[in-house]
Amino acid sequence: MAKEILQYNQMVEEALRAVVARALSEVAEFGLPGNHHFYITFRTTHPGVKIADYLRERYPAEMTIVLQHQFDDLAVDDDSFEVTLRFNNRPERLVVPLRAITVFADPSVNFALPLHAAEAAEPEPEHVETPAAVSDGGEKTGEVVSLDQFRRK
Repeated sequence: MAKEILQYNQMVEEALRAVVARALSEVAEFGLPGNHHFYITFRTTHPGVKIADYLRERYPAEMTIVLQHQFDDLAVDDDSFEVTLRFNNRPERLVVPLRAITVFADPSVNFALPLHAAEAAEPEPEHVETPAAVSDGGEKTGEVVSLDQFRRK
């Protein structure tokens, strides 16, 4: 019987995306408080991303948007968010799956989350091996860290 390996990296990514979704949901409901504003970078090639053709041509791989003063109709669900932004005084509706986001930042409080965009069609790996020693080339590829230094004594 094969032993299941816990997918901690996947769990952390899901938790971080839940933070993004909650922040966006609160802004959709209550607006941006104080000086808060968001920089959101996402992959324009990710399945489910809906942007105008001229924007996709201008940003063929990745695009960063700013939610600060001029955005409308922010809507968030479990898998994506939608927002209307102006490009050259022209309103455009964007639909961005949460899994397409590579960076979520709020510079007003020096907060940033780097994320790994995951293709929706990609199957999750069954086993993830992370080296904890030295590779054949003699380079250090990982290390074991004792948590004792972080415990209260």
